[in-house]
Amino acid sequence: MADTTVLAQFQTADGEKTGPPLSLPANVTAEQLTVLINKFLETSEPRPYSFYIDEHEVVRSIQTDIIDAAGKSTEDTLVIVYQPQAFFKVRAVTRCSSSLTGHTEAVLSASFSPDGSQLASGSGDTTVRIWDLSTETPRVTCKGHRNWVLCIGWSPNGRVLASGSMDNTVRLWDPETGRELGMLGGHRKWITALS
Repeated sequence: MADTTVLAQFQTADGEKTGPPLSLPANVTAEQLTVLINKFLETSEPRPYSFYIDEHEVVRSIQTDIIDAAGKSTEDTLVIVYQPQAFFKVRAVTRCSSSLTGHTEAVLSASFSPDGSQLASGSGDTTVRIWDLSTETPRVTCKGHRNWVLCIGWSPNGRVLASGSMDNTVRLWDPETGRELGMLGGHRKWITALS
């Protein structure tokens, strides 16, 4: 298995090829792919990336996540779609007034309700949580997305919450009950912004 190689082609989320097709060891890790794509892009400062093959994320290695788990053949040319991850330069925090714990993965989006009494957060754990800011506790957890929740938007009257995801859907929620009101499909790419 250590000698198995795959033919791979890097590609942006918009379908643009990056570099030539490469023969890579099947056990290449996401960290090694990050080093490789930073070399191709000739970035002055290395940036973090996530990698997807047929919408399956490479978390550990191509062998583990794509060939073994997703059943992809080593005979096929693998198109590796790369997506930059959030990249922040952080200054030391001198004071934090509050923390809201509950998501099991990174919080990727947050939005205050129009009246300021609630906060909605979207996470890599595929859920949307609605928080009561007066008690700093979660009111409801909205479940339905199949991939990371990238953006959140409230209706002007605060009665509907919309969430956009990497599963290419926008879902509408009742913020009082957490019940899904509807799902809007049809996008071919991730939903990255709502207003």
